[in-house]
Amino acid sequence: MRRILLLISAVLLGLGTVFAPGAFAGSPHFVSVDAQRSGNSLTISGKEAGLGNETQVDIQVSATANCINPGGHGPKAANKQSVSNEGTFPVQNGKAVFTLTVTASFQPECSPPMTVTFTNVVVADVEHGVVAKVPGTF
Repeated sequence: MRRILLLISAVLLGLGTVFAPGAFAGSPHFVSVDAQRSGNSLTISGKEAGLGNETQVDIQVSATANCINPGGHGPKAANKQSVSNEGTFPVQNGKAVFTLTVTASFQPECSPPMTVTFTNVVVADVEHGVVAKVPGTF
């Protein structure tokens, strides 16, 4: 009886080893995300890790662009817009480095003395359900 229980335990352990790798393939998460504004564009750079043996990852970026007047007053509906971009990036050793740029284009133009700022910046790896909100105004 004891031998049968040992045999069953060994078989179950072996099956667990065969089927477990998918469960432990990775734990995707953003290691770093940085945003830099230049004129009417915002460049978001970062690194995602815990991607296991995947070959590529799709990253999406979204933000709200605002045209701010010299008095620092926020936009009305006409001078605020949502901007977004997405890209596919290679994964090496379970990590992916990415850079995406979003650009605002207002009609009429947001020209000096008005300035463009970006808020509500969100970076997402939708496939893995990983989201990072970048705090601040850029």
